[in-house]
Amino acid sequence: MNAARRRTVLTAGAAGAAALAAGCGSSGGDGGGESPAPSAPDRTGTSPGAGEELARTSDIPVGGGTVLKDRKIVVTQPVAGDFKAFSAICTHAGCTVSSVSDGTIDCPCHGSRFAITDAAVEAGPAPRPLPAEKITVSGGIIRTA
Repeated sequence: MNAARRRTVLTAGAAGAAALAAGCGSSGGDGGGESPAPSAPDRTGTSPGAGEELARTSDIPVGGGTVLKDRKIVVTQPVAGDFKAFSAICTHAGCTVSSVSDGTIDCPCHGSRFAITDAAVEAGPAPRPLPAEKITVSGGIIRTA
């Protein structure tokens, strides 16, 4: 391939990549069109709204926890009566953690494990703890805060 043709191919590739990135980016707007109306955040598959019931305290084993996959939250009870909640999305590659056992929250994708007490990384490759979720516990019900 000669140098002029190679530059044309590289330029076309860069333009395509820029178009792809623009299509995947946020709606910053270039003044060339109408901005979409703001919408309410989509709560499907994400953390539920404040006050929403997550689980009953009796559903969360002492020294363990439960992954609420549809809510993308894991609730733990490290010691009796002490409930914690964390994002169920692994900080390594974005997989949903699958289980809680032997004092850790476990990710099936690459073997990351997080402590049930504070979601600190117990085994990598996760680079950081699972983010905490705010909850309230009252009358045997665990709710989002």
